[in-house]
Amino acid sequence: MSMAVAGLLTGMALAFAGYFGGFGAFVLVAALGAIGFIAGRFLDGDLEPGDFFRSRERDDRRR
Repeated sequence: MSMAVAGLLTGMALAFAGYFGGFGAFVLVAALGAIGFIAGRFLDGDLEPGDFFRSRERDDRRR
């Protein structure tokens, strides 16, 4: 599935949640979608747990 189709489906899901459930449902769907996206990236091997916990300093400054 292309990223355009995934974006289209995500936008449609958020639109339905916002229309039928109000702002709270919109925020809930957006948050759960973001969590699912990050979990999927972990399972695909595109992200490592250390990516979120590394310092901002470059490695050559520590030496």
